[in-house]
Amino acid sequence: MNLNVGHGLVVVSFLLLLLGSYATLFSAFYPETGIWMLDILAQDTHYKYWIVMLIPTTTYFVIANWVGWQYYRNS
Repeated sequence: MNLNVGHGLVVVSFLLLLLGSYATLFSAFYPETGIWMLDILAQDTHYKYWIVMLIPTTTYFVIANWVGWQYYRNS
């Protein structure tokens, strides 16, 4: 089986999605795992929500930028 960069990118993206989902959503429902990195993510109460709040902020900024660009181009 010949794996290329695209397959690796999909696998790494999926693993980061699982890690992020565990850190923000599932860590509140599961006990400590004994894996030090996952336990640090589970105990964090500040920075793990930063990415979740960054998504709507970034979306708003992109849409506002696009609308401004359309006003500039069509004026």
